[in-house]
Amino acid sequence: MRTIIKLAVAATLTLTSAAGAFAQEFTKATVKKVDAKAKKVTLIHEELKGLEMPAMTMVFQVGDDALLAKLKEGANVQFVAERVNGKLTVTQVK
Repeated sequence: MRTIIKLAVAATLTLTSAAGAFAQEFTKATVKKVDAKAKKVTLIHEELKGLEMPAMTMVFQVGDDALLAKLKEGANVQFVAERVNGKLTVTQVK
């Protein structure tokens, strides 16, 4: 019985760490528009594998002012987007 519990815990930890690593995948994009007042950015992005979304142009929320400052129209960036409170939000930029 202890062996089964240990295996279940190990499997859970493995799946959790794999999901965390997958969520951190950067995607290439071009900044089309920045709306600093609304804290939004329009990106022409490649496929977002973690969100099962094809390549397209779309608007994202940007929760952090420091990230927003990194985004300039016409710039090529790499970013991570996640669902935050049900909204697609840019959480990392490089």
